[in-house]
Amino acid sequence: MTSGWPATLRALSAAGTVTVRPLRRRDARAWCAVRARNGAWLEPWEATSPTGAPAASFGAYVAAARAHARAGTHLPFVIELDGRLVGQVTVASIVRGSACTASIGYWVDSAVAGRGIVPTAVALVIDHCFAEVGLHRIEIAIRPENAPSLRVVAKLGLREEGMRERFLHIDGRWRDHRVFAVTSEEVPGGLLARLRARAESA
Repeated sequence: MTSGWPATLRALSAAGTVTVRPLRRRDARAWCAVRARNGAWLEPWEATSPTGAPAASFGAYVAAARAHARAGTHLPFVIELDGRLVGQVTVASIVRGSACTASIGYWVDSAVAGRGIVPTAVALVIDHCFAEVGLHRIEIAIRPENAPSLRVVAKLGLREEGMRERFLHIDGRWRDHRVFAVTSEEVPGGLLARLRARAESA
């Protein structure tokens, strides 16, 4: 089992208690309901297969996610607000050795978007990656058109590193992405503490 996994992380936010915990098979009903209800909201930002391969079933998806977690390459978390599943944040492409880096992706139910839930969840996960998983750098790649996601990294104060052209296959086409990153040295007191300080001073 990889260092820092499994883990359950929790913090209070203005919206309520935000909990980040491992994705489980028994999340199927709640996860599928949220995804179905938010199809139009999420589809423009969802990764797609350039070969047109069909999406895996939820059971197969969880099995693959758990295998990646055991191998230490991915950490698949769900986001809960006051005990209700409202989204997901996944640490992916974990590289050890001289890099100690990873990327993070996330989505949230449109019914609770804009309430500070995702910034809180992402800050919790990044702090965990630095303190417990042993990573040094985390990046987040965002389509330039994805205004809600850009607001997340703005609230967190992540540093922009540039544009990656035709970086990921999203919604049926190769899409450009803006890349944001943070290293452990930039947040010695933790990213959640920085998020709260920025919110208090706004």
